[in-house]
Parts: sequence; structure tokens; C-alpha cells
Amino acid sequence: MRRSMILMLILVVFHAAPALADHWAADMFETTKHDFGTVARGAKAEFKFNLKNPYLEDVHIAGVRSSCGCTQVRVEKETLKTYETGAIIATINTQSFWGNRSATLTVTFDKPYYAEVQLHDTVYIRSDLVLEPGSVVLGEVDQGRAIEKKIAVSHSGGSDWRIVDVRSDNPYVSGKAVNGRDYGGQVSYDLVVRIDPKTPAGYLRDHLMLVTNDQQMSQVPVLVEGQVVSDLTISPAPLFLGVVQPGEKVQKQVVLRAKKPFKILSVDCKDHSFQFGKTNNSEAKNWHLVPVTFVGGNQKGKIAQTIHIQTDLGNGGTELPAFAVVADPSN
Repeated sequence: MRRSMILMLILVVFHAAPALADHWAADMFETTKHDFGTVARGAKAEFKFNLKNPYLEDVHIAGVRSSCGCTQVRVEKETLKTYETGAIIATINTQSFWGNRSATLTVTFDKPYYAEVQLHDTVYIRSDLVLEPGSVVLGEVDQGRAIEKKIAVSHSGGSDWRIVDVRSDNPYVSGKAVNGRDYGGQVSYDLVVRIDPKTPAGYLRDHLMLVTNDQQMSQVPVLVEGQVVSDLTISPAPLFLGVVQPGEKVQKQVVLRAKKPFKILSVDCKDHSFQFGKTNNSEAKNWHLVPVTFVGGNQKGKIAQTIHIQTDLGNGGTELPAFAVVADPSN
């Protein structure tokens, strides 16, 4: 296949220059550097170095290591098939370290070819500012429900330290600092975080910014994360049906779940390459299986469409992104 041949040529051309030959692996990453900025001691500071496999071959991550104990690192998904995404997750140990810290994360690939990619992170961990717990953990939140969570913020080293504002770039997430207290040079607040009932369904991961009267380090981020769960969930989403030859058929099952019994009224897509098996609508159930079949046509490359699913839940319908890759047999 064409991309496979291109990848092979790159490795042959740069056989004598390993650093250049590793470009195929580095090109999969959205970024290879991240600055966490200034964070409080005990705060949860985590960043995903996202990557995507654009090749027809499977990509396998053999391992990853960190040059500093200040950064713990793990692999979200070891094997990535065509167009699948994953991440190398870097987490700062803000409990045991403070001050300026940096780490180099070395990611090793052994498939389709051997390569190494280096990722870099930097951070400044404040020893005088502590969050307990280290982030605002929402857990699962039903869509349409308002929720409040509280964490403690404490500062040592002067009774004149103050939180003057709490800012958010997400209109559905807000916070306020209340109950300011001074215990002989240690100032503490309760940070109350509120999630709006109009928050869209999906994974929520944002930062509130504490604005203080500290002229040198006036802003401190606080991580807010959770899952806003809708009445209806679909898995897998998005739906990838694989790499097929022209005329070849491939089928996968889509699972629809809800907290109360429901019926599927219709499933359709404007592209007739996507076909749907019959669903049992005689009975309302908490989950349904929808067989989805893709037939490879004459158009080569990535075929992306939206599957529209209508139920009797009264939510206006649900959209499922779906795609497949039609291979070119001539390559």
C-alpha cells in the first residue's frame, strides 16, 4: 500500500541517520512539549500527549520512561490501529517535589518499525500553596443536574495573602472562594465549584484559575474533571469500521444504553455504503444492539459520515460519527 511504501522508503533513506528515521513516529504526536506553569503543592497536574496513527499498519508502543521521578508516565493504549488515537499521560508528583522541575519522556515503538520519540515537560511547584484534595473530582454527573463540589486551598507565609477572583473559560463551570480564614500566618479558603445543569454530555476536563494578590505568581490553576452522562450513551463512539477493499463488507455492533427503557425509532445515514440491520423495537429495553455494515465502494481513502439515531426518549435524536478506509488495491 502507498503509505506503507512511503514509510519504508523513509526508513531506508534515513537508515544512517536514526534521528531522522524516527520522524514517522514523532509526526503522530500533536505536540512534544508541555509547560504546566505554576501549580500548587498537592495539586493534580496531568497532561495527555495525544497521538494518532495515520498509517495502514498497526503501531505498537513498547514502553515509555521518564528521566525524573517528578513526572510519572503511562500509556493510554499500547496498540493503535489505522486512525485510532491514544495518549502518553504525564502526571507531576506535586506531593514529593517542589520548585522548578523538568523531565524528558522517552517513548519506544517496536511496530511497524523501531523508533524513539522524546517528549518534554516543565513545571514550577509551589511549596507554600496547598490544595486538598488535589483536584475537583466530579465523578459521573447526570445531564441536567446542577452539582457543587468543595476543596480546601491554604497558603503559608503571610497573613496578607488573598484570593481575589476565580476565573473559568468554560461557561458551564464556575467557582468562588469562601470562608477565608487566617491562622497565624496561614490563610485558607474553601473553593466551591459549581457545574451548570445545561452542561453538555461528555468528558469534562477544565481548569479554574485562582487569581491572587501575589504579584510574582498571581494565578494558580485548579483541575476540574468528570463525566456528564446523557440519557442515551453509544459505544463505540466514534465508530471505526476498519480498512476494507472495494466491494468488501465489514460489520460491527453498536450498543445503545439508557437509564430507562426505550425504543429505537429509526437509524439512517445519507451514504448508502453504511447499512443497518434490524433492531427489535417491539419491546422497550435499557439497551439495544444496532448492526452496522459498511460496503467498500469505488471512492478510495477515508470515508466519514454521520449516523442519525432516533429514539422515543424525546432527546431530539443522537448523532454517531462513523468512518472507514477503502484501500487502493493498485498500491
